This record gives sequence, structure tokens and C-alpha cells, in this order.
Amino acid sequence: MSKKTRPAKPQAPKLPKGEAEQVRIRREIGHDFALRDDAFGRKRLAAGTLEAARVYEVSNDGCAATGGIVRLRAIDALVGITSLSRQQREAGLRYREDFRCSQQADVKPMRWTERIDGGREGGGIADSVLDAGRAYAAATRALGHWEVAAVVRQVCCADGSLKRLSEQTGEGRNVVTKLLKVGLDLLAVHYGMMMRRRVG
Repeated sequence: MSKKTRPAKPQAPKLPKGEAEQVRIRREIGHDFALRDDAFGRKRLAAGTLEAARVYEVSNDGCAATGGIVRLRAIDALVGITSLSRQQREAGLRYREDFRCSQQADVKPMRWTERIDGGREGGGIADSVLDAGRAYAAATRALGHWEVAAVVRQVCCADGSLKRLSEQTGEGRNVVTKLLKVGLDLLAVHYGMMMRRRVG
């Protein structure tokens, strides 16, 4: 009588490159709120969260527990928030690009007594900068409510984090995230990336 063979124990898949190091650093400095146990009992980054997208770097001896300096590399909110749709992300990036292009004018301050020439030849602000400024202003008007516009501008144009915005406004992070998503939806409609939703 042959012995029954036991079914092979499932092998744990290999961790993505760098994840084990990120888990180790977080455990050493006590940031284990961003960690979850997987089906194999291993500590893993909480997938799909902004916290999991953050990158911790350790300098000096490479050990946070023995005095190594831990730096937190900033994550762009438009990239780090995995729940954003493709249209929302693209709309935010386009709004950011219009803002940055509108700020690139090579305009030097001049004295009030200095005479200026009314012609455009060889001077003034480039048409591309003026066009970007108009596009940015029109998109900002499309955001409508000032609270929505403030959140979108902070995230897209000032590289602000949702955590910092939440602390400044006193609103919960979920409220700030919702305002950002509403604003990005409005921008996506404005840019023609998404159809306006009908109510009712």
C-alpha cells in the first residue's frame, strides 16, 4: 500500500524589489501602521495606499535603529493616490503644465520711470506663455468653488501633500481627497477628457 503524498505547500511569491528594505526601515522606526500581514504571515506594505507609495531612505550605517538618518522622499499626490482615475490624473498633470508654462515668462522688473515700447517685436511676453496663462485661468474658473480650487492648486501647482492640507484646513484627509477628486473631475470635463455626468 503506497503512502499518500501530501499536497505541496504553496510557496510564497518573491517580494517586489525594494519592498523588503522598505518594510525593514518602517519596522525599525515604528512606522508599522503602513504594514499588513499577507497570506504567508509576512509583513508587507499596505498596497494601494499613499503611505505605501512613500519611499524611506536611510543614510550613514544603513540602520535606522542605531542612529542612521531616515529621509522620506516626497511623493507626488497625483502619482501616489492610486484611487485616481486615468482621466483625473491626466487632467491634474495638464493643469500643472499650464500653470508652470504660464510662470516661465522672462519678464524683468522695470522702473516706473522707464519708457516702454508698445510694439511686440523683440520684447514682451512670449505668446506661448500668454496662451498657457489663459488656459490656466480658464481651467481655474472651471473648478467653480473656491475650496475645490484651493485644494487642486495646492496639489497640482504647489506640490502640496494631502496630509499637510488636511492639517492646515482642519478637515479630515478623506474630505480633502474628495475635494481633489471633484476638482480633477471638473478639469477632466473642461479639457474634454470626460463627459459631464447628468444628475437625476
